[in-house]
Amino acid sequence: MRFSKKLVVPPGTKVNLADWDPDETFGFKKGAQVERLIAKTIARLDDLQNLLWASKQRALLVVLQSPDAGGKDGTIRHVMSGMSPQGCRVTAFKVPTPEELRHDFLWRVHSVVPAKGEVGIFNRSHYEDVLVVRVRDLVPRGVWSKRYDEINNFERLLAENSVTVLKFFLHISKDEQKERFAERIKDRTKQWKLEKSDLEDRERWGEYVEAYEEALGRCNTAEAPWFIIPANKKWFRNLAVSSILVEAMEGMKLTFPKPSFDLSRVHLK
Repeated sequence: MRFSKKLVVPPGTKVNLADWDPDETFGFKKGAQVERLIAKTIARLDDLQNLLWASKQRALLVVLQSPDAGGKDGTIRHVMSGMSPQGCRVTAFKVPTPEELRHDFLWRVHSVVPAKGEVGIFNRSHYEDVLVVRVRDLVPRGVWSKRYDEINNFERLLAENSVTVLKFFLHISKDEQKERFAERIKDRTKQWKLEKSDLEDRERWGEYVEAYEEALGRCNTAEAPWFIIPANKKWFRNLAVSSILVEAMEGMKLTFPKPSFDLSRVHLK
């Protein structure tokens, strides 16, 4: 099964998240068989990352967006567990610093785009500037409404310069978010992850859905597609994301570089 075909948002499509079931598993069931499949897929990712690092032909940018408690951290922890830190960098985009606010909204993003041979993972991203900025009315509509085209141009620039851009929206239901918030409240090891702003944003669930739908529809191109990942079930989320990453990296058709000198002349003593 090609998860990329099942879960990609077709370019030009108007997105209605109600049409995407966050509980979908396409017949897969939690258990030992799926665990083995995930392990095999993650091992394959390790091999492909090594090839990416050696070849220095392309870069991979992975963008993760979701509602609060949607599973961005969990995806990074589980799916990327086999990748070497040497060629993989995670960037978490928080509230912009005063220095970042003195620049255009993409300045802090472009500075951490992965170089050829590297994998870059964005935990939240430039899309915050058409999501939280829009919902919380942090800048005028006349400002954020222009950013969809600016984002498309930015991502096209990356694609034209050998950066493969894969964007994952981790789709959870409002009820699932409630359960995860409740778990965080009860678990002392997870309480630190819950912020007051998370609860405030939950009250604006409908507004965020509208903002996500517009971003997923307007910033979805052949060069930088969106994948909507059913994420109520964490195991399926991990299977889907890891499988799409493998499909994309295998599609790069990378090759190992040739030795820098004639190894046939080497005689070890």
